[in-house]
Amino acid sequence: MIWKEFKSNLEFDDGDRLNWQVKHEAVERLGFRRILKRLYQLPDGREVQFDLKLEQQCVAILAITADHQVVLVRQFRPGPNRILLEMPGGGIEDGEGPQEAAARELLEETGYQGDLQFVTSSVDCAYSTMVRFNFVALDCKKISEPTPDENEFVEVVTISVRQYRDLLRSGELSDVESGYLGLDFLGLL
Repeated sequence: MIWKEFKSNLEFDDGDRLNWQVKHEAVERLGFRRILKRLYQLPDGREVQFDLKLEQQCVAILAITADHQVVLVRQFRPGPNRILLEMPGGGIEDGEGPQEAAARELLEETGYQGDLQFVTSSVDCAYSTMVRFNFVALDCKKISEPTPDENEFVEVVTISVRQYRDLLRSGELSDVESGYLGLDFLGLL
């Protein structure tokens, strides 16, 4: 099955000394964001509340054409308050699996299709519930114009794999972890 997760061969015998127990959860809205307020009991018995970003699962796609060009999306991002280059990707919709979401997002954001291969899943950050499913898409071909969401204004850019590796170190990209995972999967690091 494509969703087989990579499992490390590292094993730790921590028993319960590192485990936290969820005591209570509540969800609050902050604009269009949802905050999960989760109360934990720590291994020493104390209770501590954490405010987490409650986010949907998403996909990120390292898309590469037959002539070894990486397909990226250039768009304004409100968090860093600037234009970034990004891998195509986005949220998994209700009733949709990760592979279907990856194919849809790649086509919507870039107009490209390719041979999708699942790489691995990764967590977004220590204070988010998001799981990102990372894919590579090989032999990508442009089959249509992009059809971004109504609040997305995008420009599709293609660059060489070498330029992409250099950009991963520049701070001008988002989804850096997903990019490195894809390049590693393909043996291109």
